[in-house]
Amino acid sequence: MSWNRFNTMKPKLRSGMRIFLGKKYYTMARYLKWLKDYHHFARKRMAETLPYQITAHETPLYRKLRDVDMWLQANKAVNLKCAAAKLNGICLYPGETFSYWQLIGKPTYRKGYRDGMILHYGHYKHGVGGGLCQLSNMIYWMALHTPLTVTERHRHSYDVFPDSNRKQPFGSGATCVYNYRDLQIKNETDQVFQMCFEINTTHLKGQIRSSDSTKCHYEVYESEHAILPQAWGGYIRHNVICRRIMDDDGQLFRSERICENNALMMYEPLLPANENHKHTDK
Repeated sequence: MSWNRFNTMKPKLRSGMRIFLGKKYYTMARYLKWLKDYHHFARKRMAETLPYQITAHETPLYRKLRDVDMWLQANKAVNLKCAAAKLNGICLYPGETFSYWQLIGKPTYRKGYRDGMILHYGHYKHGVGGGLCQLSNMIYWMALHTPLTVTERHRHSYDVFPDSNRKQPFGSGATCVYNYRDLQIKNETDQVFQMCFEINTTHLKGQIRSSDSTKCHYEVYESEHAILPQAWGGYIRHNVICRRIMDDDGQLFRSERICENNALMMYEPLLPANENHKHTDK
């Protein structure tokens, strides 16, 4: 592998007007695509849960992050409750596609959303609906442990917080920006799948359930992890996310390469231990 290609990831400064017009363009393009593919998206919600739990995951609502006020995380918990309520019980029938933003809609104050932390070009600011990436991260991670097919996922372009007690590989999440950075998952099986969510005082919890068992087990892992110094003075963090698919007896059925991640590091890669702060799922 040639590492020279990573030099093209040097941060680019864009004017506020270019960012504004770019968002308008991509937002309108997404609305048009939703109209075109309207009948392909999952919408039906089921009150009762399907019988088989295929995978489950949970993440803490509150983390101590350097220079981040805790009120932003308290607001994030409110935002997650609003969004999770839109997704809880949603069923994905054969041939349908789950669209994160089409189901949630645009976060607004009128809908009960509050200002939370938003990552913006490697830094953070506060804005309405901030913190919803924690939910998209969870859904993507769970989908990788099912037969469902991820058809759209956007990686985080910046590695903002140093690792500490990380339980998932770097780059195993999915960033979200309304509405043009969506997370979409297609059901190409003959089973029905259902997404279920719960939020208590400390954790966001999620499940993907199904009408039948899947007969397979999934192990997601990283390979080719590297931190690469760049000629322009920064660092790129690189890895590849892969998974093993095994049968009920633990025999390997297939290995797959899922995605490649390259992110600009916003901190020095060799920090003293007392300067490390917990990684965030936002």
